[in-house]
Amino acid sequence: MAGRTQVLIVDDHPLFRSGLRQVIAGDARFELVGESGDGEAALKFILEKKPAVAVLDINLPKLTGLEIARKLQGKKNPTRLIILTMHKEEELINRALDSGVNGFVLKDNAGEDILDAIETVAAGGHYLSPGVSGFLVKRRNRAESLTAQKPGLADLTKAERRILKLIAEKKTSKEIGAELFISPRTVEAHRANISTKLDLHGAHSLLQFALENRSSL
Repeated sequence: MAGRTQVLIVDDHPLFRSGLRQVIAGDARFELVGESGDGEAALKFILEKKPAVAVLDINLPKLTGLEIARKLQGKKNPTRLIILTMHKEEELINRALDSGVNGFVLKDNAGEDILDAIETVAAGGHYLSPGVSGFLVKRRNRAESLTAQKPGLADLTKAERRILKLIAEKKTSKEIGAELFISPRTVEAHRANISTKLDLHGAHSLLQFALENRSSL
């Protein structure tokens, strides 16, 4: 059927993947175009075939769901990503959202939530299972409060905000440069600009700020 949303499913548990396959393939809105049990194969498929939506388990062999999301950040790839997980941890959800994930579905509710999640993210929206949607409200409130305290946050460029988030992950300038394909010297220049905009002074003040406010950045 023309116009159906193309979907890739990636999970290393065959029984769970089979259940997803039945649910998704049984809906006329969606076309299941592939499935995989490991992250490397999934990333290759996404880069080559560009399905509309990829449903990724967070824990996968070779590359995790979040690692796939990070590798796709900055690439002009149209595939929208949904992460599957057993865990309701707020920090995990924040990391997923920071990695460019568009949907977050709890495995316990996947049979009920996955079709709505695919439809929502394929249309350009974001989806969180009802069991974790409250985390998004808290995240937004913290971000607004932090911006009020540090107005300079609103002046950060997209690149500077990305670097600030990586600093919050305790990454060095060399590691950040390797991930963003820029030189460590360029990262240092960005760090200096961020510190100036946020009125931070001292050798470790930027790292301390990033760590203290990691979930709000």
